[in-house]
Amino acid sequence: MADSLKAVIGVGNPGAEYARTRHNAGFWLADRMAEAYRGSFRAESKFAGELARVRIGAQDVLLLKPATFMNRSGEAAQKLAQFYKLAPTDLLIAHDELDLPAGTVRLKRGGGHGGHNGLRSLHQHVGEEYLRLRIGIGHPGHRDLVLNYVLGRASGADQQLIDDALTRAQSAIELLFNKGFEKAAQQLHTEV
Repeated sequence: MADSLKAVIGVGNPGAEYARTRHNAGFWLADRMAEAYRGSFRAESKFAGELARVRIGAQDVLLLKPATFMNRSGEAAQKLAQFYKLAPTDLLIAHDELDLPAGTVRLKRGGGHGGHNGLRSLHQHVGEEYLRLRIGIGHPGHRDLVLNYVLGRASGADQQLIDDALTRAQSAIELLFNKGFEKAAQQLHTEV
């Protein structure tokens, strides 16, 4: 029912020093999904990342966390897509989004990279037609502050908003697999 969706790729930066940084919001979602659907991540060098296999409803789903660092996320996604013969439309990319307030989460089909280096890499390696789960982390107010902001930790209040958004996102992804994009987007975009 989820169109042709086969894989969820959460993007972020590997390593303990980045684990709780805003840029790892995609990893946070992938970790939650693996836990909820009883999957476990294992290092897979052929995919340049960590892979988990889960079942959502009647659908077998691949979860990938690239180990290539954010700016080269597309390389890992391309390896996964080539191995499993996946089209860009088979992929849902979960990523942090500066242009959304903390606690906001949105589903989107295709579009530009908006200056996000992880999405820029994905565009280069797999094209632009993948689905996106945009996880709002807020904006620091000026572009010169962005690097330290995305590589920093959210305040306690913002982290709670993001965690709540991830809970809603997980529910929407289940609906996405069971009822399709429109139903999932409607639920996610109308929640307060």
